[in-house]
Amino acid sequence: MYFVPENNYFKTKSDVMQLQTIQNKIYEVRGQRVMLDFDLAELYEVETKRLKEAVRRNIERFPSDFMFELQGMSTIL
Repeated sequence: MYFVPENNYFKTKSDVMQLQTIQNKIYEVRGQRVMLDFDLAELYEVETKRLKEAVRRNIERFPSDFMFELQGMSTIL
């Protein structure tokens, strides 16, 4: 276990490893911190297609900048 002084609680090695795994999947694109849809789907243990369907079906529950999609030439720049 690890002690995290700023939060005053203990974390297991497994918790720390999982946090590092998540942090490694956060990228910076055009000044925005983003997580790719397939990484987020993997985290929630669902198919990417199902994650995107759920977000679109419940879009009012998310902030306006929660999701964006690159289209056309943007995807290769």
